Amino acid sequence: MVRTLVLFASLAAAVAPAAGPPLAVHPDNPHYFVFRGKPAILVTSGEHYGAVINRDFVFTRYLDTLAKSGFNLTRTFVGSYVEVPGSFNITGNTLAPAPDRYLAPWARSEQPGAADGLTKYDLTKWNEALFTRLRDFVMQASKRGIVVEVNLFTPMYEDRLWAVNPMNAQNNVNGIGAVKRDEVFTLKDPQLTWAQDTLTKKVVQTLLDADNIYYEVCNEPYFGGITQEWHRHIARTISEAESSLEHKHLISWNVANGSVKVKDPDPLISVFNFHYSFPADSVAMNYGLKRPIGNNETGFAGIDDSIYRVQAWDFLLAGGALFNNLDYSFTIGNEAGTFAPLPARQPGGGSVTLRRQYRDLIDFFKGVDLVQLRPMPEAVKSAKPGGNVRVLAEPGRTYLVYVYHGQPVETEGGNKFKLEGGNRETTLTLELQAGQYAATWLDTKTGSKLGTERFKHAGGPKELVSPEYTEDIALKIVSRQQPSPQAGL
Repeated sequence: MVRTLVLFASLAAAVAPAAGPPLAVHPDNPHYFVFRGKPAILVTSGEHYGAVINRDFVFTRYLDTLAKSGFNLTRTFVGSYVEVPGSFNITGNTLAPAPDRYLAPWARSEQPGAADGLTKYDLTKWNEALFTRLRDFVMQASKRGIVVEVNLFTPMYEDRLWAVNPMNAQNNVNGIGAVKRDEVFTLKDPQLTWAQDTLTKKVVQTLLDADNIYYEVCNEPYFGGITQEWHRHIARTISEAESSLEHKHLISWNVANGSVKVKDPDPLISVFNFHYSFPADSVAMNYGLKRPIGNNETGFAGIDDSIYRVQAWDFLLAGGALFNNLDYSFTIGNEAGTFAPLPARQPGGGSVTLRRQYRDLIDFFKGVDLVQLRPMPEAVKSAKPGGNVRVLAEPGRTYLVYVYHGQPVETEGGNKFKLEGGNRETTLTLELQAGQYAATWLDTKTGSKLGTERFKHAGGPKELVSPEYTEDIALKIVSRQQPSPQAGL
């Protein structure tokens, strides 16, 4: 059996897209992906989804930044939704362009009267500039080895957002969408459903040959009255639009905020994404689905980057396949992610430093046979004086361990997680198979090695004492009896 190796995007991946099947679920370990012939975890720290619909956003500079950071994922909306200045207290919100800089999928008519002060839309005519830009964005991402989540729809969170939307009957010449904002995605209005179906088909036709995409039906469909019947309907529309393809693109379901067990999954869904899934209980809850589980949006835990570093390590070492930090340092004019300092009211973090720490996490997986890994919480016999411990392992060959310190706390904005500072040492007792091993402790904040140890073990519990650290630390244990695979990065 040929051993397969973990793939992350890197500068070496910045080549023309390969002619082959698109991103898929790995056949030998369906908890992960396969991309361009290699197993993959998808990791990014990306902008607020407006790279395509905002004319002023220089997305090549943004994609270059992701590639240089070693990332292989981004998430983008296709224009069926737009925000307004001040939405969610986001400064420099890429999803809130000026009306004349917003690229909607539908063309403007000559009839005045849209709520944004410009002419109304015609939902029977396409704005080809949007689809040209969408395709260019995907192709530019492809050249850099970056997968694009193409998100088709999102709920109308507030009346003021529905008020400016092209699908609102007040904003189009067709009279389509004379419904309340919590009825937009319910199949209640056949004409509105027709507009959503035709948009879905147009996007699919635009990206038929892209190997670096997957579709998410709807961002946060658990808000705004969205029904499961509508969600399944759009998934079928994607599938039917791709009926001529030998290899179909994956379809994602954004299941919930936090962690819940998936019930009655649609057979057309292959990726199960969560938002704010920390601690990463969503992985264990849904591991039996044998599909990739993602933490596809972070935020609302303050602007301190440390909590988002911990979330990434926690999720991937729990066995997650996808992590997307929502990075507010990307704005117009700061497409390299240099907007700083972030305002205190910003919903989340993001910085050059955080992206470097994510690169260290990616590097932690180098040389590891991803397909053989599985979560092994049972390997943790004790952690003294305490801590939260994750273990991802191929028993007898590789043990990836992560330890962090903190606890949930109640705040005015809901439950949050507070990291515990202060210098500490942790004594871990891990159940290891017999063998000869090399252990390396990693500083997750700097990427530097804190200590190494070689040992022979007869099998059973093994005590390992960490160097001094703060907040969190990682440990990599590899067998010295078998040659380590060399990752093709």
